[in-house]
Order: sequence, then structure tokens, then C-alpha cells
Amino acid sequence: MESEAQSGWSHFLEHLVFKGAGDMGAREIVERIEATGGSINAATGYERTSFDVRGVDGALGLSMQVLSDLVLRPTLDPVEIEREKDVVAQEIAEAFDTPDDHVFEMAQATAFFDQSLGRPILGSVESLKPVTREMISQWRAALYSPDRMVVSISGGVDEDEFLKLAEQWFGSAVASPAPEVVPAEFIGGEARMARKIEQANLVFQMVGPDAKSADMPVARLFTEILGGGMASRLFQSAREERGLAYAIDAYMEPYDDIGLIGIYAGAAAERSQELAQVCAEQVVELATGGPTEAELQRAKAVMAAGLWMADESAANRSARHATQALVYGAPVASETLVDSLEAVTAADMLRFGKELLEDGRTASAVLGPKSAIKAAKAFASTIKSHSS
Repeated sequence: MESEAQSGWSHFLEHLVFKGAGDMGAREIVERIEATGGSINAATGYERTSFDVRGVDGALGLSMQVLSDLVLRPTLDPVEIEREKDVVAQEIAEAFDTPDDHVFEMAQATAFFDQSLGRPILGSVESLKPVTREMISQWRAALYSPDRMVVSISGGVDEDEFLKLAEQWFGSAVASPAPEVVPAEFIGGEARMARKIEQANLVFQMVGPDAKSADMPVARLFTEILGGGMASRLFQSAREERGLAYAIDAYMEPYDDIGLIGIYAGAAAERSQELAQVCAEQVVELATGGPTEAELQRAKAVMAAGLWMADESAANRSARHATQALVYGAPVASETLVDSLEAVTAADMLRFGKELLEDGRTASAVLGPKSAIKAAKAFASTIKSHSS
């Protein structure tokens, strides 16, 4: 929903609410939580901002009050707004100075050119410079509307107490009209940046399913087999067999209306083009030949184990359930997710792979020495040669 002029405002707002909220100043916000042994944090992604508190038994009331003040009653002091612009400018500079962070921004901007989903989460110095208290207050009202907000909790809590506190601290919030959201479109292309650093950083992306797609379990298993661990095809072929990369993995990003399947690799610049071709060839081989039965069972076991182990963390359960409530309207049991993975067949994988190659669109980003720049085209051209 961020226009180019509003790029980074959601992340900026996340910073600002910690500068003062309710009757608390910046220091008191964290001191109240930490005085009980708890911790408080926040994060902004491409589609959502989250605030979380971890605390011991007895701290629920305080935690709910602090979170409510942060999202509904921030001070948004004009002096703090100007000061925080400098802080975020440093964060933007730090991200640029971190090649394996910046290359993902390059890939995202290429995949979703000139769209909200393609703009950096941090924004830019230019987009933050004109922000005033009135502008960011209006942005907060649009963003933190109660009808688009979930309060999620997990751990040693009493449900009745939680519901009463949720009504007390969030029940009087006034909803605001939902901003218009234009569905994202994967554009694709190639992004290159030559910099005098030692290693090349490579990101290759293709179109994946959106978060509500029935193909989510298939895509997750495809990604796991492709590059999810040390037994994956990418790790074995690129690193173990050829020594082309010191770091390589595949990942999946499902958004509300589109998704990405991507590969990240860090490598010596002079071998980057060969590495890009190997990455594309592994995608093609898996897409056209499908997985072996052993690969499919390994991927299912790894992903199921990951779900069960994540359930052992109250923080993970709370965060996952909040996201699921926003996306699907209700939390989804881990048993249901595991069952959906177990139901995937080799035939499903082949169908998915065929559709992936038929689409053929890619977004390639390369950041590193000049000798690595051709790697972007190498991945795209190899995939394109197998697309319809």
C-alpha cells in the first residue's frame, strides 16, 4: 500500500511509537517490561508490522497495556520524528553496506518493479524527509485499524483473563477505511551492481504461489528439495560436487496475492556465471524430472519436524497464529499443515514444476565484482530456454 512517496513509512512508524506512547516516554516503555523480566520488540515486513512482548506469569496485564499504547496512543513527538529520520538513514546506509542484504532489495525491486511490494521496507532518505506529525498520524490510523489487527497469545495464560484484557485495551479502538491495495504483479528482469568487494552475492527468483494457494504445500516441498538443507540438490551440486559457492539455499516467500521461489548464493566472482547456470539447471531438472521418492520423504520429514519443533516455542506459536488469522481468518493447526504436506505426491511436484517453467519469468540480482555481473543473464537465459 506504500506509494513511492510513502516508501518506508510503515517501518518508520514502528520506530516512532517506541519514542513515547500513552503516559510513557521511550525509556519507560522498555523499563516497564524489563522490570518484570520480560522483553519487547517489533518488526516490519513487506505486508505486516508485528509487536511482541515475552514475559513471565503475571505480566499479561502490563504487556497488553503497553502494546495497546504503542499501536493506539503513540505520542509522535515532532522532535522525535526529526531525530528518528537520522536513525533510519543510518539503518538504510547499513543495509546498503551489507551486500547480502542489499542484493535481496535489488531482486525484490526487480521482481515487483515500481510497486509497493518492490520498494525497500526501510524506504529512502527522500521518502522520509517530508514526513510530519500529521502525516504519520494519518498513516498510523490507516495502518493500525482494529479490523485489520490481531492480538495473539501463547503460553501459560488464562483465556478468560486474556479476552477481558483484549476488550479493555483494544475494544474501544475506532476502525478506519482500508487503504486501496493493488494486487502485485511479478515483472522480473535483471539487476546488476558492480562493487569493489571480495565476493559476489546472487539472488534468483521465480513466481511462486500466494499464501492462500492450494499449491503452498507443493511449493514448500519443491523449495526444500531444491535448496533447503545440506542434502538438497543445490547444496550437493553447487557446493559439495563443484565447490562453486560457500553459501547457497532456496527459499519461498508467500504474499497475500503472489509468491516467490528464490535462490541465494555467495560465491567467488569469477565462478558466478557457472554457478548461475548450475542453479538454473537444478531448477529445470527438478521441475521436469520430479523428485525421487527418498527426496520427497526427506523433505516431508524435515518440514514436519520443523513445525513440531516450532510449536515448542510459545513465541513462534503466537506469531504464526497471528499471521494465519490475518491471512486465513483463523489459526491453522500444525496437524493440518503436516497432513497437507503428507498428501503431496510426485505427480503434484511434476505438475507444479511444469507450470513453473511454463511461466518462465525470473528476477535476477547480482552484487559484487564486475566479473560476476553476467551471472544475472545466465540464470534467466537458462530458465527461458526451457519455458514455453
